[in-house]
Amino acid sequence: MTPKVAVVWRGDREVRRAATPRNNRFHRVFEELAAMGIHAEPAVFDEAFADEVRDQLLAADGVLVWVDPLHEGKTRAVLDALLRDVAARGPWVSAHPDVILKMGVKQVLHRTKHLGWGTDTHLYGSYQAFREAFPAQLRMTGPRVLKQNRGNGGQGVWRVEQIDPLPGGVAAVRVLHARRGSVSEDLAQSDFMARCEAYFTPGGCIVDQPFQPRLPDGMIRCYMGADRVVGFGHQLIKALIPPPPEGPDCEAMQPGPRIMHPATAEQFEALRSKMETEWAPQMMATLDIDAASLPIIWDADFLYGPRTASGEDTYVLCEINVSSVFAIPDQAPAEIARLVAARLSIDANRRVRQGPAGRLGVTAP
Repeated sequence: MTPKVAVVWRGDREVRRAATPRNNRFHRVFEELAAMGIHAEPAVFDEAFADEVRDQLLAADGVLVWVDPLHEGKTRAVLDALLRDVAARGPWVSAHPDVILKMGVKQVLHRTKHLGWGTDTHLYGSYQAFREAFPAQLRMTGPRVLKQNRGNGGQGVWRVEQIDPLPGGVAAVRVLHARRGSVSEDLAQSDFMARCEAYFTPGGCIVDQPFQPRLPDGMIRCYMGADRVVGFGHQLIKALIPPPPEGPDCEAMQPGPRIMHPATAEQFEALRSKMETEWAPQMMATLDIDAASLPIIWDADFLYGPRTASGEDTYVLCEINVSSVFAIPDQAPAEIARLVAARLSIDANRRVRQGPAGRLGVTAP
């Protein structure tokens, strides 16, 4: 029987009605899955018809998901509960919500700070802890970058630096939000910290890292297919760089194009080796994630750290993206299809060994 995979992304009822394997940004993924003999179908999601999507996913052998953590005020709370239920009933899900909560949140920067990609990273698990510890951290170490635990598009990511006190000796900071179009703002330190209280929702936290001076050199996005590098993207980003007097919408503040490179790109050979032989395996051990549970597609975003004494680049992890990794290198769709086929084969063999009732007992952690 032809294996079936559902491809999930967010959209309204009309998008769901009109979706085909050819009229969306994932068309290359659909083409490569078809070439592997896998039937893939769109499964556009919204909370308004979540039950309908759930029934569709239960009829599939596997589920690939591209949905941001935050989108126009909506979260993944309903979707994640739905995906957990689907995975518990048989189909494998990539990325599984429990895996996202381990590696696709900013907290991973603190949990893995001992790896070679880490830096001086702190975590504040409560607003009280943040108020007590952050001012001294800022005063002692210079500009910092604060990141809420879950978000995308720069939401809840701030560059913070101490400036001269306000009248009356009130401690003051200059802050810049990472969202496009943001401008620097000078305000009382206590007022900025009060603004951050909203990030301490249940399960929320703030991760605190030093600002990387080489940010203008760009960000390297290392695309991973499970535990292997499938490509790189290099982009001159403008987030957290103060805009010139012309304002945040001037041409100089527009991010550069993301230049895609194959996994074999010579300029990233050292980074590839580190990811495949050291950092990814070490991350898996730290987070207790086995190879079969790794997302089919994910990426690690790196900034350039200080050069070594011999002039070689170092790399600092600034986030891991798991929920909705796109755009992707040209080589990635074929690798996604290959990994899906392997995952389906493993899952089918497991069900054969477990017998007719085995499927209900398979859980994708």
